[in-house]
Amino acid sequence: MKALLVEDNVKISNLIASGIKGSGFEVDRAFSLAEAEEIMGLSSFDLIILDLNLPDGDGIAWLKKIRRWESCANIPVIVATARSDLDDRIVGLDTGADDYIVKPFEIGELLARMRAVLRRPGRGLSAVLSVGNIEFDAAAWRLTVCGQMVALSRREMALLQILLTRVGQVVARESLEQSLYSADAEFTPNALEVLVSRLRRRLGDAMADVSIHTIRGVGYLLRLAQP
Repeated sequence: MKALLVEDNVKISNLIASGIKGSGFEVDRAFSLAEAEEIMGLSSFDLIILDLNLPDGDGIAWLKKIRRWESCANIPVIVATARSDLDDRIVGLDTGADDYIVKPFEIGELLARMRAVLRRPGRGLSAVLSVGNIEFDAAAWRLTVCGQMVALSRREMALLQILLTRVGQVVARESLEQSLYSADAEFTPNALEVLVSRLRRRLGDAMADVSIHTIRGVGYLLRLAQP
């Protein structure tokens, strides 16, 4: 899952980004509304975390604006702000925010709210994803095969989660790279192939009855293995 963090305070941005990266999210950061729009033109996101007091405008007005864009109509938005008045919270939620959290807050609470809005119908994150003999608990960030825990790296988990949400469908290489790596991350041209190879090996070692297929020149597909 990939989040866009719109926060102009560098210290707060660093704290939030480092906190949620450790829980399976890739993060792109914007320090102004104009920068946020530029980044959104280059990549797609599963969720936006939005401060309200930005140097080039008010986050509420910007939220109202992007909700009119077809590409942003259904992206979950969590407002994260120091504005604590009831009227501000009501306006934020009525304008199109999916949730509203007041600073200061614990990263654990923010992560729980992120998972909650992503689990809502049509948002792409079910509580438990099951295919064959594997189960992936998105809330606990845990994979089991035949009831046995399987240890995966954070990025391996993120890749598996994407493939599980689209079982039987080819997921484009470009889409995977955008979801798995933030815009400022450095990765080699074969990084995705290496990641897929590691995940295949771990699933095979655990006797999972799913397989990941390479569709050359296009992307990857996960499906039940043939008997």
